[in-house]
Amino acid sequence: MSDLKTAALEYHAQPRPGKLSVELTKPTQTARDLSLAYSPGVAEPVREIARDPELAYRYTGKSNLVAVISDGTAILGLGNLGPLASKPVMEGKGVLFKRFAGVDVFDIEVDAESPQAFIDTVKRISVTFGGINLEDIKAPECFEIERALIEQCNIPVFHDDQHGTAIVTAAGMLNALEIAGKSLPTARIACLGAGAAAISCMRLLVSLGARVENIHMIDRQGVIHAGRDDLNQYKAVFAHETDKRTLADALDGADVFVGLSGANLLSAENLLRMAPNPIVFACSNPDPEISPELAHATRGDVIMATGRSDYPNQVNNVLGFPFIFRGALDVRATRINEEMKIAAAHALRELAKLPVPKAVCEAYGVSGLEFGREYIIPKPMDPRLITVVSDAVARAAIESGVASLPYPRHYPLQSVEEVFNS
Repeated sequence: MSDLKTAALEYHAQPRPGKLSVELTKPTQTARDLSLAYSPGVAEPVREIARDPELAYRYTGKSNLVAVISDGTAILGLGNLGPLASKPVMEGKGVLFKRFAGVDVFDIEVDAESPQAFIDTVKRISVTFGGINLEDIKAPECFEIERALIEQCNIPVFHDDQHGTAIVTAAGMLNALEIAGKSLPTARIACLGAGAAAISCMRLLVSLGARVENIHMIDRQGVIHAGRDDLNQYKAVFAHETDKRTLADALDGADVFVGLSGANLLSAENLLRMAPNPIVFACSNPDPEISPELAHATRGDVIMATGRSDYPNQVNNVLGFPFIFRGALDVRATRINEEMKIAAAHALRELAKLPVPKAVCEAYGVSGLEFGREYIIPKPMDPRLITVVSDAVARAAIESGVASLPYPRHYPLQSVEEVFNS
């Protein structure tokens, strides 16, 4: 661990502090170049944008610029450490946007005294950007912050801790259920955790066909049920009549366990309570709710996913947010709606079923990858993601009426149909 600490600090400090920089996109070698870049030439796009604000997408970097914004109240698994401490994470998010989808990012850390102050700040600066990625904001405030900004901004606003996790989880879950010979509408689901990611995961699964009455969500007080009077409006959606009160109760005969809580909270004894071919998504990082070693030793029929890169079936948000924003930006979507999230989940699900290119296998040091119990989710280094997921999101935006541009003919790779049929 000390070696990792030293390496991580050195990585962030050398050869220059931080992980992002601003680059020039136009020539600046001559006096004429500078006169076009600034005075007097810059006056011309200023006048054009004043005449038609949509021209900001033509004459500035707005069309490919996303703000990654946090108040630092829920940084990774570290908690509320404040906005300045969140800056390395927000810069890291910018690295992933640029590396995987060519999206430019400004990271913005907001020292806000209240959720409303945060909303007001982000709304005022939103005109600068083509999209907003919210990050590391605690629940339940994150729900209201995102809802308000979606209403007040005419660009996509997306809280990745909620929806990115939900989309990747849903994709893997649909494939795991298929392999296990089960279906989402009939699956009995135990969800340990009731924060932003857990609630959004269950919401998306419901949108895809799961039934609320088959979901038992567990928070620190036990199973969320209709008899409790301590539930906020977001948890209350999953309250229904049940006699189950504990995690053990919820796991009795359950088909699915989703953990978005903490380390080592799923015991071998409780895993044994689950139905045949149990599906376990133990997503707590860095230590899952149950280690894959213990899970497989306990149940030979378990289908297992974690949030870690050193085990099969990693639930990794980088499979989603860069490509979701890429598709949304390319058709100038005004929001990222449920249809676009569902399209992204299905695109990821189907990509996992295709033959995996040799280069992807080599990147992960394996001889091959094939759809099955240990490969239900695509790998982040798969170059087809930017085509398959971005294409699906762009088409869903158009079909659902939130796109401002037609389908982007400039996509560098094949369409999603061509990839799936090749």
